[in-house]
Amino acid sequence: MLGKKLKELRESKGLMQREVGVIIDVDGAFISKIENNEKPINRDHLKKLSAFFKIKESELQILWLTDKVNNTLKDEPLAKEVIGVIHTNYKKNSK
Repeated sequence: MLGKKLKELRESKGLMQREVGVIIDVDGAFISKIENNEKPINRDHLKKLSAFFKIKESELQILWLTDKVNNTLKDEPLAKEVIGVIHTNYKKNSK
């Protein structure tokens, strides 16, 4: 999810992957892997990218965390049940 969003942002500005890589001090190949959800980025990268693209950092963080959860649960047969428990727990704790 984050990779797709970053690709959309990059393309909307007409930038090449290597140009975005300069922002977070990585090469264009790494940006390609991020956009294809093959490599994760860290919170520092999120901060730099949100500032560069002028979007809320929380918008990127939500996608980043979603990707982390998806990657953790993708091969788990009980993934849906786990998500349900988490959802229920957050609903209870937010009241």
